[in-house]
Parts: sequence; C-alpha cells; structure tokens
Amino acid sequence: MAGEAGSGALRELILVVAVALVGLLLAMVAAFAPWHATLAGNAPAGLVELHGPDDSGSVPVVAHVG
Repeated sequence: MAGEAGSGALRELILVVAVALVGLLLAMVAAFAPWHATLAGNAPAGLVELHGPDDSGSVPVVAHVG
C-alpha cells in the first residue's frame, strides 16, 4: 500500500514540474518574442525606456487655490 501512494505522488510531482516548465517556456516566449510588425518585418525585442520630458517648462503649471 505504501508503494502505491509513493508512485502516485511521484507522478503528480512530475506533472506539476512539467506544467511549470511549460508555463516558464511560454512566459519566456512572450517576453522575448518580437511583438510589433514593421515594414521591414518584425521589430527586435528591446527594453522600453521610461523618462520624462527634458524641458520642464513644457509641462503646464496648475495653480491650486484653497
């Protein structure tokens, strides 16, 4: 009886690890695959730069009253 329980637990553990590896593979494909098509084909994957405008005078200033 103990042998049967160990065999089922091992199969379940292998299934969980296999599903986790498939999920990791899909996440890597989604993260590193080119997303946006251009005229020359798919654009290469790259980092997105987040930065504010260089000229701070171009931002409208709102005065708060109260």
